[in-house]
Amino acid sequence: MTSYDDYDDEDDLDEDDQPASPLHDSESLLRRAVDIIATARTMPLSSSPMINREEIIELLEEAVHRMPDELRQARWMLKERQDFIDKTKREAEDILDAGRAQAERMVQRTEVVRAAEMRARKIVEAAENEARRMKLEIEDFCDQRLASFEILLERTLKTVVVGREKLNGRMNDTRPPAPPEPEPVSNFFDQDEY
Repeated sequence: MTSYDDYDDEDDLDEDDQPASPLHDSESLLRRAVDIIATARTMPLSSSPMINREEIIELLEEAVHRMPDELRQARWMLKERQDFIDKTKREAEDILDAGRAQAERMVQRTEVVRAAEMRARKIVEAAENEARRMKLEIEDFCDQRLASFEILLERTLKTVVVGREKLNGRMNDTRPPAPPEPEPVSNFFDQDEY
């Protein structure tokens, strides 16, 4: 009787001379069974192959015996792969969510900056308008005061001139003094009047 070990010696090693994986063991056993059946000699005057029943049964039983370990490993590998895929998807979603949140914050900051700049422009324009208005009011006020002062100075000058003329006239002439000019009714300066 041929044992499993007799057929599996050449299949035991990988390219790197490392022992084959359990999954590879079951596959090699099943392939060996297929090879035995495929290359078996046929019975004389028949197309039925002559197969060593014990050898095939031993190979198949060994393959079946190793299958649960291999299936467990395969399921474990599939579960690990799925866990890795799920973890990667979660990380990708987290990265996308963080990116969206950051983009939203940037948009909000941009909107806040834009609103602040617009408000600052309005405040500056209002301040410039107010300064212009106040400057014009002050200029008007100063002009009015200077006009009043000018009127007062002209009156004073006329009074001085009249006083000097009186003094000079008394010395030269004994004529009676001229009556004083009537004062204007309003404080408004009329240039044509003088």
